[in-house]
Amino acid sequence: MKHANVSIFVPHIGCPHACSFCDQKTITGTAAAPTAEDVRRACDIAVKSKKCNAENSEIAFFGGSFTAIEREYMVSLLTAALPYIEGGFFCGVRISTRPDCIDEEILSVLKKYRVTTIELGAQSMSDEVLLQNRRGHTAADVRTAAQKIQEAGFSLGLQMMTGLYGSTPDLDRKTAQAFISLHPDCVRIYPTVVLEHTALGALYKSGKYTPQTLREAVPLCAELLEMFSKNHIPVIRLGLHSVGNVEDGYLAGAYHPAFRELCEGEIYLRKMLSAFEDLPKSQAYTVEVPKKSLSKAKGQQKRNEKALRNIGIQCTIKGNEFLKDYEIHIKETEV
Repeated sequence: MKHANVSIFVPHIGCPHACSFCDQKTITGTAAAPTAEDVRRACDIAVKSKKCNAENSEIAFFGGSFTAIEREYMVSLLTAALPYIEGGFFCGVRISTRPDCIDEEILSVLKKYRVTTIELGAQSMSDEVLLQNRRGHTAADVRTAAQKIQEAGFSLGLQMMTGLYGSTPDLDRKTAQAFISLHPDCVRIYPTVVLEHTALGALYKSGKYTPQTLREAVPLCAELLEMFSKNHIPVIRLGLHSVGNVEDGYLAGAYHPAFRELCEGEIYLRKMLSAFEDLPKSQAYTVEVPKKSLSKAKGQQKRNEKALRNIGIQCTIKGNEFLKDYEIHIKETEV
């Protein structure tokens, strides 16, 4: 059976802060809070599709600060999900929440209702950046919450943003390094996107904030992706995923529907350029890359192949099923 998560978006309710970048209505495409019946309906659809299973399918509550919503309402959503876990259709519940909305008491409630994964929207590990973006928590709150989650036996996810107001590429790298030191089970990386009806949108329009462009964000996020990969931490999301109408509310920033593919293509291009530095350009070559990543290694619209040709390198990029992620092997092409 395939992996089939049921994603249920809980919009901006319960969260005690209005972060500079946040417009959950635009991101999720909904302003209405889901009901227990909505949860049951979504799970029923997934079960009938016969694509979910207890090994790797989850019921995921995203879009808001799940542990900050009114307790009775939160429990009603978890109660609606519980029979589908106990029935063997899903392995557990995944939630996202704020670092300052985690304590031992709430963790005991979550464990009772079979929550298995907790993702923290940390966004940055710079206190100054957090303050300027109205996050309402500190880097120390992230570390404390992460430790409590891990000690309670939950899987830990961490979410970061690049290019935030007041941040720099170096601060973003330091956030990634701080994440690595916390040993999370997974990470999500979101380049900042400026949306209408947000404080960040107002700063952008006034000229006080210059967001990262796509051209700036791709090399940085490619670097972060490699950092996590080398430390065996999966990046399960790279780039904003719109299930609503982000394009309609978009003002500026690094948004692309295939952002991860751009970043992975950048990694392969860097590796190939580095490998060719000491090789004669008079020779033709075959570059072997992981077979599953062949299109990424070639780049969107074969941009990597074109970039190599533009500096005089004659090569053919081919797939090799025995290579691991981001590995390349270059050999001279036999005549």
